[in-house]
Amino acid sequence: MAEFSVNPERLNPYQAFNFRLKWDGRYVAGISKVSSLKRTTEVVKFRDGGDPSTSRKAPGRTEFEAITLERGVTHDTDFEAWAAKVWQVGATLGSEISLADFRKDVILDFYNEAGQLAISYKIYRAWVSEYQALPDLDANANAVAIQHIKLENEGWERDISVTEPTEVSYNSTAA
Repeated sequence: MAEFSVNPERLNPYQAFNFRLKWDGRYVAGISKVSSLKRTTEVVKFRDGGDPSTSRKAPGRTEFEAITLERGVTHDTDFEAWAAKVWQVGATLGSEISLADFRKDVILDFYNEAGQLAISYKIYRAWVSEYQALPDLDANANAVAIQHIKLENEGWERDISVTEPTEVSYNSTAA
């Protein structure tokens, strides 16, 4: 089976730098890095009563690892505002957390080199467990200031409604 059914002549996988993240129905500008989407299912070992020498294995609980998002520091306050829904300095007793809307479903879209949507993942019930407003600052460094949030989540899945786009082939010898 070809790795790309619509574009069988494509030999290379998609490049990891072509992606966008969407939450609250809009794309979040300037995301520069997203950690891996990883799930792990525990292995439950058991033994049949009549078989004293062999272990059997069954699937147990599935855990979804936190996802870290990074971007350059700007005046946009989206990261900070979402993080503040979980905990905020100066909140009065009982108002430390916004239970109504601190979780978000987010979408991670991957694009091919031509800018066409190729793959999409839905990430469910994410919330901010860690927020870093500024990195360690060094006046001698030649680097961009990066902020990040760490999202706990309760699962993700590939959006199968997003299908492989038809890639246009440009022939430089054509008239």
